[in-house]
Amino acid sequence: MSDAVTADVTLRIAALYVHPIKSCGGIAVGDALLIETGFEFDRAWMVVDANGRFVTQRDVPRMALIQPALKTDGMTLCAPGMLALQVSLNQVHDAVRVTVWSDEVAAFDMGAVAAQWFSDFLGQPLRLVRFDPDQKRLASAQWCGPVAAEAAFADEFPLLVTSQASLDELNRRLAAGGAAPVTMQRFRPNLVLDGLAAHDEDHIDELRFDTPDGPVRLRLVKPCSRCSIPDIDPLTAERGHAVGDTLTGYRADARLEGAITFGMNAVIVEGTDRALRVGMAGGATYRF
Repeated sequence: MSDAVTADVTLRIAALYVHPIKSCGGIAVGDALLIETGFEFDRAWMVVDANGRFVTQRDVPRMALIQPALKTDGMTLCAPGMLALQVSLNQVHDAVRVTVWSDEVAAFDMGAVAAQWFSDFLGQPLRLVRFDPDQKRLASAQWCGPVAAEAAFADEFPLLVTSQASLDELNRRLAAGGAAPVTMQRFRPNLVLDGLAAHDEDHIDELRFDTPDGPVRLRLVKPCSRCSIPDIDPLTAERGHAVGDTLTGYRADARLEGAITFGMNAVIVEGTDRALRVGMAGGATYRF
């Protein structure tokens, strides 16, 4: 790989998403504050089983139907057939240890009412926990290099970046195969970019944005390998296979030994406590 070069390209933030509870519904936002672990409130909560291990749509597709809404001092959760659940942003219960992938981390239980709500809707004993902000969960140094990138309950990295052109290309291929188009919700990104060709994000080294409070620099470090979640309809929680089958035809990634990828995981080089907003222009440094 040669040195990165600055490309003459105009980028624009087409959409921003926050996913407060890992593997539950996401929220499209107009602006998002960067903190050490990514966007504020992104993957700050997680659902765990009786052993404290994380639960996701991979095993419980109905999690897709749980839709959060963030307010000034609380989060409201809605799900079909359930009364809304109010979750405080400022109060937690007992300190606990939980497991996300191979990491055991510190967290706080969110109490019996939340536990009963999730257990009732998802049909098994579950609890809601919140990430302990004093916990330092670092992404892989193999991919991040000298950047000590922190993540909360995201799979590993603070941010996920995709482009509208990449989704458009997928939908073109789905249509050619007689399948219905899908929305970006299937891929659960944080930043969606306009101004790129399909999958150009694969080759970006850094994104840069000038905010009123100073620059933001995000390094795109690892392709995002895909599991079964993009084949789960976020509106119905029904499983399909068209998305996975279609991606398999053109998105095998040699960088991950042939894994199917869509989007790039990113880390924060500069810009914590600064906000990104939809419509903001930016630039990119490419790898060639």
